[in-house]
Parts: sequence; C-alpha cells; structure tokens
Amino acid sequence: MKTGDPELMREINRFHILNIIRRHGPISRVEICSRGELSSTTVSAITGSMIEDGIIETRPVGGIHEPTRGRPRVMLQLNPQAARVVGVKIGLHQITVAVTDFRGDILSSLELPLRVKRQPVSVVADIVEDVIRRAVVDAGLTMKAIDSVCTTMPGIVEYGTGMVRISPIFSTRDIAFGDEVARRLGVHVIVESDVNAATLAQQWFGNCRDLADFVVVSLEQAIGLGVLHGGELFRGARGLSLDIGRMVIGTTPAGKLLRLVDLASEQAIVTGLEADPAIADAAYVGRGLRHAVDHLGKGDGAVRDLVERAGRFVGISVANIVSLFAPPKIVLVGSLLSLGDPFVKAIGCGFEEAVAEPLAEVTEIVVEPFSDALWAQGAAAIALRELYGSPWNTTGPVQTG
Repeated sequence: MKTGDPELMREINRFHILNIIRRHGPISRVEICSRGELSSTTVSAITGSMIEDGIIETRPVGGIHEPTRGRPRVMLQLNPQAARVVGVKIGLHQITVAVTDFRGDILSSLELPLRVKRQPVSVVADIVEDVIRRAVVDAGLTMKAIDSVCTTMPGIVEYGTGMVRISPIFSTRDIAFGDEVARRLGVHVIVESDVNAATLAQQWFGNCRDLADFVVVSLEQAIGLGVLHGGELFRGARGLSLDIGRMVIGTTPAGKLLRLVDLASEQAIVTGLEADPAIADAAYVGRGLRHAVDHLGKGDGAVRDLVERAGRFVGISVANIVSLFAPPKIVLVGSLLSLGDPFVKAIGCGFEEAVAEPLAEVTEIVVEPFSDALWAQGAAAIALRELYGSPWNTTGPVQTG
C-alpha cells in the first residue's frame, strides 16, 4: 500500500501490531516483527508508545533470551485494565449483557428473559439501561469506568449513526436507538447487527481466529449475514448490516414474492404450527421453537415437513453465498439449529442441489452451538475494536522505507 500520509501509515501499523498482540500475546517484539513483516525500528517505536499509553504491558520471562542479545526476552500483552466495555444482545424474548475488559475476558454477564418484541422504543431503552447498570455493578465497576457500549439486535442496522432501519424487535422503522441508550447511560453507544457481533465473536473467541475471510449466517427470527474480509467486517453503504432473510427466493402461485424469512425463520416454523393452541401460547412467550422441537422428536410429520423445507431453502441460500464470495468457511449459528439433524441435513441437501459444480468443494460449512453470552461478548469485541482505532479497509502492515 502506498500513501503520502505518514500519520496514517503509523496508525495502520499501530492497529496491525495491536491485533497481533491480541491474537498471539504474550509475544516478544522479535515475534511481532516476524508475524507482522515489520522492521524492528517500527515495532520498537510503536510498542514503546503503547506501553506509555497503558494499552499494552510487559511481562519479563526468565530464562528466555533474545536471539541477538543476552538479556531475557520481554513479552508483550494487552493490558486488561486499559478499557472496559459492555456488549448487549437484544432478542425478541431475551436481553443478554456481557461486561469485558480490554482483552475481551468477561467480567460479568446477565441474561434477562423478557418479551421485548413490539415494546415501545423508550421501554426497550429503559430495560437495556437497567440490565447494563446491573451487569456493571456485578462486575465491581461504575458506569464512569465504562468506555463504550455496543448494543446489537436482528435486522438491518446502520453502523456509525446508531440507526435501526428495520428489526423484528420494533414495530416502526428508522429508530435512533443509539441516541436513546446513550442519553440514559451517559457513555458512547454503538448499535450493530447481532450477526456482525457473532462474526467478530468467531474471529476473536471461536474457531475462525486464524482466518481473515469467512462468513457467518445467523438463523433466528431474522436471517443475518456477517462477512469478514481481509480481517475486517464488511458493511454496505453507510455502514448497513447485511440481512439475507429479505432475499427473494421465489414466488407464490399467485405471483407474490417469497423471501427467505417467509420460509426459514423461527416465525415461519412457529406460524406453520399455529393450529396447535399450545404452540400459539408458547410462541407468545418465546417458547414456540421448543414446542416445535418436541413435536419433531415425537415424529410429527407436519413439523418435519416444515423443518426440512426451511433447511432446504437455507441450503440454497448458502449456495448462493458461495457463488458470490467463495469463502473458505461458512459458520451457521442461531436458535433454528436447535431443530437438530433433520434441519441440518436438509441444509446440506439444499446446498448440494444448488451449489455450482466448480465451487462444491471450496467452502467448509460448520454448524456451531452459540450461546447468547458469547454473542454479547462479540458485541463487546466490536466496542473494543472501535477503541483500537481500526483503520478500515487495511489488511496488513505498511512499510515506510
């Protein structure tokens, strides 16, 4: 990369080094030079500055010596006290909060089962404020010690402005939810899609830590798409998150457009079973999917048909993602995976049916159990990443000479 701005080059290298320390620390300066393809002068200058700023800290290791010097090697690691952030996952029937330190380690977490769907925006913001304050107290901190908060939810979210363009959480569109929460807490608030939080959780804490490119598909009430490219989250125009649930996959006999969410979401499964009064009551309190799983286990053919149809269309959609991006790995997460083997096998069949022949072996599809606490930890990682000062659209070091 060529640039005439030395300050920008330094910031890019600073982020690059900090990310190496986060991923591989404790780590020596020599190893940072090797992994980052940077000169020892650049690494020494930047790490020295970060130590002075309290972002990283040293840890002497006795008996290990630098290859070119006789003194013991000094290892560098993130200073956990450098920042504290809060990550929040807002679901239709539960709010989950995680308070983390600068390394992303959870200091406290809290899950609040609650019917959030269709509540007024002010009520949701009030509840989010209360659970955040409770989790912060449980972590032994005060709100003054919190550097940033990231709230996430399903739907299409505009990162940067804090606008929720559309979400099954709310009955109205274009909600300045970040401003609502920030006014209550008095701290900086980020609003992001829950699938982007899941994607960053995979990069930081999951099985994709060694990948710079992969995709996450979230299968819940909304069907979200998270894309990590070159180590950075890919967002659309104005920072919009990606929601493939609204992708058109066909038409009805009457010519009405059919979207993926109409056939392959939690709501689609539950709606197909509304003839059972118990399902309707359970769905109201967020337990409809659990009843569907019970019916599936009892060999209910109608439920199996719904589940297999949903899985097939998810598989076809995953094949379309492979056609667009050809990622090395696609990770499937979300509540629909509780439907088990019939659903997962149908995804595989739909994928094989639709994937283009040259791409059939390109992508590994992984199904992962994914707790809401890890999702909230991913939201906290988004807040930490903003504190890092990540220069977007940079994939590696910049040599200055």
